[in-house]
Amino acid sequence: MRFGSLISLLFLLFFTSSAYARFVSVRPSSTNLISDGINTVVSAEEKEEACEQTYGFMPCTKTALGNVFLILVYGFLMFTAATYLSAGSELLLEILGPGIVGGLFLPMLGALPDAMLIMVSGLSGDAATAQTQVSVGMGLLAGSTVMLLTVIWGTCTVVGKCDLRDNIAVNNRDTKGFHLKDSGVTVDVWTSYAARIMAISVIPFIIVQLPQVLNSTSGRHLAVLVALILSVVMLISYCVYQVFQPWIQRRRLAFAKHKHVISGILKHLKQHALGRLLDDEGQPDEHVIRKLFETIDANKDGHLSAAELKALIIGISFEDIDFDKDDAVGKVLQDFDKTLDEQVDQEEFVRGIKHWLIQAMGAAGPSGPDAGPRTMKFLDHFHVQTKREHALLGDNENGENDEESGEVADPKWITIKAALLLLLGAAIAAAFADPLVDTVNNFSAATGIPSFFISFIALPLATNSSEAVSAIIFASRKKIRTASLTFSELCGGATMNNILCLSVFLAIVYLRGLTWNFSSEVLVILIVCLVMGGFASFRTTYPLWTCFIAYLLYPFSLGLVYILDYWFGWS
Repeated sequence: MRFGSLISLLFLLFFTSSAYARFVSVRPSSTNLISDGINTVVSAEEKEEACEQTYGFMPCTKTALGNVFLILVYGFLMFTAATYLSAGSELLLEILGPGIVGGLFLPMLGALPDAMLIMVSGLSGDAATAQTQVSVGMGLLAGSTVMLLTVIWGTCTVVGKCDLRDNIAVNNRDTKGFHLKDSGVTVDVWTSYAARIMAISVIPFIIVQLPQVLNSTSGRHLAVLVALILSVVMLISYCVYQVFQPWIQRRRLAFAKHKHVISGILKHLKQHALGRLLDDEGQPDEHVIRKLFETIDANKDGHLSAAELKALIIGISFEDIDFDKDDAVGKVLQDFDKTLDEQVDQEEFVRGIKHWLIQAMGAAGPSGPDAGPRTMKFLDHFHVQTKREHALLGDNENGENDEESGEVADPKWITIKAALLLLLGAAIAAAFADPLVDTVNNFSAATGIPSFFISFIALPLATNSSEAVSAIIFASRKKIRTASLTFSELCGGATMNNILCLSVFLAIVYLRGLTWNFSSEVLVILIVCLVMGGFASFRTTYPLWTCFIAYLLYPFSLGLVYILDYWFGWS
């Protein structure tokens, strides 16, 4: 249905051309004849009113309403391109999995429509024309980033909110309504890392803006080149990180599970200890630990075998956290077995437990609980900390991996379908980016509204709509994992705008010798990225009240650009 409507729209668009007519007038002459309208002589005034057709045949108009219609049509086509690119990317990811596909192709394909529009905004016409039209590209760059981190971010917080318990969202439980503090979303630590990367990605903006800050005119072209090189380096580094991020995540998750095993064993030993695990001076009590060894050593041979360690672990309740018991035994042996004989003697057990206790006390901090009655509290603190760390690392093995569909039924056909969708999406984006930019400029000329504000508001609606709808639907599932993926994607989209789209923009400015004069726009991007990035970098729970910060930043950004450009003359 969607493909049929696209064909119908393209048919209507291609067979609709701009038409011009002249009023039939009576000219004083000797015969007082009326013109038949076939006279091919066109006045200079009529020539000025004629618009320039993109590619020589695309429809155009000089009227405001006509350009609104064309913006809607071209915007729908760019939205369709983004939808096809997104669908093709997901199919490709289903076949090939994360890593190179998820790290290299998906972020770039997601930013492709924006990059196309930015590119054509600076390549059209001579340098003077490009300098005028490039504000459309900057408007799209700023508007896309701001929309992702304000309107879409706030909406995802609202639709994804769950009840907060101990400052962590409870999956699929939303009974607090719109309570500003007791309702919200929780994300994993990888989302915090994504937010930090996004905040770091604004560095090229700062570099290219330095000559304006220092009131220097001689170093502007050099600053553009340096910022371009840095943005390309950051783009490559980001893609490499995305490639290896799944491996890093698995390693971190395995370490968190091992810490949880340590916590469970220590709590179990405390409950079965014949005395306190710590002596009066707050140090591990070796005598008690040796007695615990004797109770665990079932065959009384002075060694703990892998089977005895596995029996110990199986007998401990780990509160619905699933892990491989044999893998857990192997990691415990790595910690304890220094002689590499695949068993743990009493001295190795004492040293290992002492090391674990010291590690748990260190997690409580310098002011943490000490020996005596509060020993259980210090172990409880370590247990809660390890459980929270495990949850925030985004383990998807506990029934939350409902997005996996098993093996792909027909990999060859799905690969062909993904390639066709990607090619079609890229072709549509490439074909209609230039007409859309021309239409925005024509609408700006017809209404007197600066093209920056048109592209800031309207164009992101076209290029980011599919991403926005997908993010909102995903957030509405009300789980920590889906919320984490949603906000990570928003941070990733802003990061790609800051490095990939900016790289394209800077390359055009540098190669065509254009003037960098976008101080207010850069300031807006910096404020929004640093506020939302800084906020998300150091917390994993977003209470509902935080959506107001996101929402208010959008009108603030528009107002700030207007005030700086038209009251203070920054542009």
